[in-house]
Amino acid sequence: MKVAVLGAAGGIGQALSLLLKIQLPAGSELSLYDVAPVVPGVAVDLSHIPTDVKVTGFGKDDLATALTGCDIVLIPAGVPRKPGMDRSDLFNINAGIVKNLIEACADNCPDACIGVITNPVNTTVAIAAETLKAKGVYNKNKLFGITTLDVIRSETFIAELKGKSTSDVHVPVIGGHSGTTILPLLSQVKGITFTDEEVASLTPRIQNAGTEVVTAKAGGGSATLSMGQAAARFCLSLVAAMQGKDVIEYTYVQVDGSEDAAFFAHPVRLGKHGVEEILPYGELSAFEQKAKEEMLDGLRNDIKMGVDYVNS
Repeated sequence: MKVAVLGAAGGIGQALSLLLKIQLPAGSELSLYDVAPVVPGVAVDLSHIPTDVKVTGFGKDDLATALTGCDIVLIPAGVPRKPGMDRSDLFNINAGIVKNLIEACADNCPDACIGVITNPVNTTVAIAAETLKAKGVYNKNKLFGITTLDVIRSETFIAELKGKSTSDVHVPVIGGHSGTTILPLLSQVKGITFTDEEVASLTPRIQNAGTEVVTAKAGGGSATLSMGQAAARFCLSLVAAMQGKDVIEYTYVQVDGSEDAAFFAHPVRLGKHGVEEILPYGELSAFEQKAKEEMLDGLRNDIKMGVDYVNS
């Protein structure tokens, strides 16, 4: 596998690159790109770790070379959220960054699977889709918004609350990747039951966990280490699926004919060509159904913002 990380010198990018250097299959290539001048140094630093994964760093003038021949492209590039910022506040800066990087993907690795990490994901995935359409290379089965962070946070918080091992906790999380559009389906967590009070407190904690990190870092950044782990987990699942294993992950994808939204986080069966099957997310509790109905207009507006940005 050849995997590119675009924005590899940032907080998420470095954590993600480290995990991929350690965990990608032997013989893989890791292509690190960033406009920041430190990215060659990040690549050299990682190259000293004794695994059979080749690491190369590329600066701002070498994006095409970094992308050529890639099987998977991961995009954490952009500015992080700061105290008082909503993910939508990031839009004006990060929208242009994502559009430019996706255009380069279209030109240099049009068949690659692309995982978008840059916030606001609800909108940047729509930007990516419209940009690829304009280039004539859009494949809805190969474009993902990486929402795995919501899943791993849910697993962690529930394991802590219930005194369980995180390996025994599996939480479906549907919807989007911002605030109330994040919908953990606590009613479907196998082997664990929740009181109404626990559901009412856990759900907003999961939805606002990003703010928890931003506040705790006191202006020093957003969720970088946990997001790096989440993105690595999704990437490694995608690698395993492309090598023939049966893998299911929750991810934000285009859902044709959906009554929810044009893009929605679903359980997805991954395969050699990206999405093999979008699976139903099952029956919701009354609490979850109400929460879903209340967040759909906001999610649809986020998506429309991305579509309009590219087409205006």
